Amino acid sequence: MCLLDEVLSWDANRIVCTSRSHLSKDNPLRSEGRLRAVCGVEYAAQAMALHGALLSAEPIAAGYLVSIRSLKLNASYLDDLDEPLTVDATRLMGGAEGLVYEFTVSARSDTLLSGRVTVSLFQTGRDA
Repeated sequence: MCLLDEVLSWDANRIVCTSRSHLSKDNPLRSEGRLRAVCGVEYAAQAMALHGALLSAEPIAAGYLVSIRSLKLNASYLDDLDEPLTVDATRLMGGAEGLVYEFTVSARSDTLLSGRVTVSLFQTGRDA
């Protein structure tokens, strides 16, 4: 499932993407015909994964979202707006074991949701 349409910009610490998939009637995250705002966390997670792939010269480890902090939902649904979503994710810290990103999902100049995500990286080939 790929929810993002385009990368607008990226650098070593930040990525900004857009998406119109929130308007698709067959968006796999829809429930009872609606796309709840909390699903924006998946949009942010995909932007973070894409950011990691753009930064890495080698295949990256699988990541598992282990924590969502300071989640603020300023909307009930994402499919209420006809404008593209803008997903902005900034890496606050990271290393071989995991990453911390801060994110916002917005439309126009309205922040629909924001928060901070911790991702644990699964290293293949390591001794348990």
